[in-house]
Amino acid sequence: MKYCVIIIDGASDWPMADHGGRTCLELAHTPNMDAMAREGVVGLVRTVPPGMEPSSAIACMSVLGYDPHEHYRGRSAIEARGMGLSIEEGEVVFRCNLVAVRDGHMWSYSSGAISTEEARPLIASLNEELGDGRIRFYPGVSYRHICKIKEEENAILASCTAPHDIHDKAIEEFLPMGPGSELLRDLMARSERILGEHPVNIARRTRGDIPATMIWLFWGSGKLSDMPSMKEVYGLDAALTSAVDVMRGLARMTGIQTLDIPGVTGDLDNDYSAQAVGALEALERYDLAVIHVEATDEAAHAGLAAEKIEAIQRVDEEIATRLRRWDKDALRVLILPDHSTPVEVQTHVADPVPFVLWGAGSMPASRGRAQRFTEAEARGTGVFIDQGHRIMSKLIAWTRTDGADR
Repeated sequence: MKYCVIIIDGASDWPMADHGGRTCLELAHTPNMDAMAREGVVGLVRTVPPGMEPSSAIACMSVLGYDPHEHYRGRSAIEARGMGLSIEEGEVVFRCNLVAVRDGHMWSYSSGAISTEEARPLIASLNEELGDGRIRFYPGVSYRHICKIKEEENAILASCTAPHDIHDKAIEEFLPMGPGSELLRDLMARSERILGEHPVNIARRTRGDIPATMIWLFWGSGKLSDMPSMKEVYGLDAALTSAVDVMRGLARMTGIQTLDIPGVTGDLDNDYSAQAVGALEALERYDLAVIHVEATDEAAHAGLAAEKIEAIQRVDEEIATRLRRWDKDALRVLILPDHSTPVEVQTHVADPVPFVLWGAGSMPASRGRAQRFTEAEARGTGVFIDQGHRIMSKLIAWTRTDGADR
């Protein structure tokens, strides 16, 4: 038996008034995933435990079969692990976004989706001007980077807000606050001068692109605890494809091999076909392949419903269709968002998300039937998995006569 998990990041949504009260999943043309819904099991799963933040780190940890209450210690440390960075005692790391602020308001949490090639010289300049024996900046992908701080462990106590939560809001009331915040605020303020007249930003303004005007530090984390491997917990050798460091970090923490597939990005220019082909080729060597698609979440954060719908359709046309060509008796597939990112609010929420389980042994006797892979159809089946980290066990062990948590 082979297994495949498709995580369509942030694909779940709320009904949109300006789109006839329908969600992006309902508006998208998804004949392959809808057929899998009719042939398999559809339901809702709570991937974000009550009281925890609805971040991809927590939600995807659940999807991979690990209880966030037991294993989650902060997102930045996971991303640092994905970048190959170690965190020692006495060190803390923060996500460092390149953001754009205009007239004191958050203009863009991603500096207009700045490219990795443009971001790297900006991070290099920050290291030259702000870096020292205690502080260092590490380049990541696009607008997402890491700041490591030594000998200032109290910085982790600061209360920080993610920039994608404050679109178009005045930033003053959302700057780091409380114990340990002084250093973070100082670095953020000093970054404005360094970035303001940088040649990269001059070129971006000349082209009409959004410049990176400052850094934004949040999601502070300390040293990570060890996690048992996917092989130890579930007996599976696994591989994962993703464009983002948080997924690569989770993979490294759980002994999952990361696949280096050219063309895999976090935006609409992602090569969905290459991602699908690479993952399915990996199934010749591994028991489980995880395909993580970021473009849906990025579109939702930008408030772009059409782009989010397009990304969902590309998943269906170029990934789900290839899975359906496999021998159904030799493959079992789980498709789901990690969390919901409604276009209306442009940030993550902790709502349960729809899932479809398809393939060998996935057809229930009576429960879990649906006509489409949508939020409303999933609610209507009555199948609900309250503890999201149990979804991996369901993928592996579900039989034709099994039910689900009610």
